[in-house]
Amino acid sequence: MVKTKRLRPEEVESAVRACLSEVPFVRIEETSREDISSKGRDDIAINVRSAKGSRRLIVEAKTSGELRLAREAINAVRRRYPKAQRNAYAVFVAPYISPRTAQLCTQEGVGYIDLSGNCRLSFDGIYIEREGRPNKFAQKRELRKLYSPKASRVLRVLLNAPRKAWAISALAREAEVSLGLAWKAKELLADREWLSRESAGVLLKQPEELLTDWAGNYSYRQNGVRDYFSMQKPAQLERALAEVCGKRKVRYALTAFSAAERMAPMVRYQRVFAYVADGVEELAKELELKEVPSGANVTVLEPYDDGVFYGARAFDDVQAVSPIQAYLDLFSNKGRGEEAAEALLREVIRPQW
Repeated sequence: MVKTKRLRPEEVESAVRACLSEVPFVRIEETSREDISSKGRDDIAINVRSAKGSRRLIVEAKTSGELRLAREAINAVRRRYPKAQRNAYAVFVAPYISPRTAQLCTQEGVGYIDLSGNCRLSFDGIYIEREGRPNKFAQKRELRKLYSPKASRVLRVLLNAPRKAWAISALAREAEVSLGLAWKAKELLADREWLSRESAGVLLKQPEELLTDWAGNYSYRQNGVRDYFSMQKPAQLERALAEVCGKRKVRYALTAFSAAERMAPMVRYQRVFAYVADGVEELAKELELKEVPSGANVTVLEPYDDGVFYGARAFDDVQAVSPIQAYLDLFSNKGRGEEAAEALLREVIRPQW
């Protein structure tokens, strides 16, 4: 489980006061911490008064606003404050509230406040909602962990077989990572409720949400990028590249437009993209590629991790990456790349899910 800690009470109270500050007929009467659980756990209780009387806001605060943790917080408050206690109104506070967490809170009739100033409170005829304020507390550390080179191997396995339930040990073997790393990746996905736990293991239940989020945090320039110019046409050069890599026994795979052309042709392209594991300079020399600072029509990527090759397969004896990897590399090519990525998602990836 990803560890979290409670925010300092003064931080939480300040966030609540800021949310209520623009409502002139609401007054904060008292703030207290109550030991109301069998384990001696403290809750922050804030009494407020409006024209309809007094209301007690019961605040559950976490240092992460991920969906699973928000759901746990909501359930915890409800266990401690049964429906019979109508005077209590639950409020979830975290540094950042994602749109999915905000939606959950709204559906459950729970208020939410984040430390960037976004909030939604609805009780006793009072309705306060602020949104769109820049996120000052993005969970960058968690994202770096989830989309790190090794952890992303786990994601590729799950996305390429989303209907399969995986035991963690089998998932680690398939992804070629340690058991501990596979477990950590699983917990990060569970925090976002993108996984479900089945009797046979863990099952990816929100593949498109995961892929979309990953694409938004991915760039093909994480790899070593070598740009070249060639006089050959794309199809001719791609086959020549495959032949040279095969002869040299160098691992390679076409990606981006070059891969999409073989899976779901939809966009005309003039630029070749390929991963080549090593010997790039020798390859460029043999193919008569000229390295250029601009005007390139060939991009050779030196993989940031061997995971990019997971799920690669041959099309007429030419290797291409999996549709998942092709989507990621296309999506980070703005404009026509995003258009091709969407077509690949629609025509190839979604039907497999």
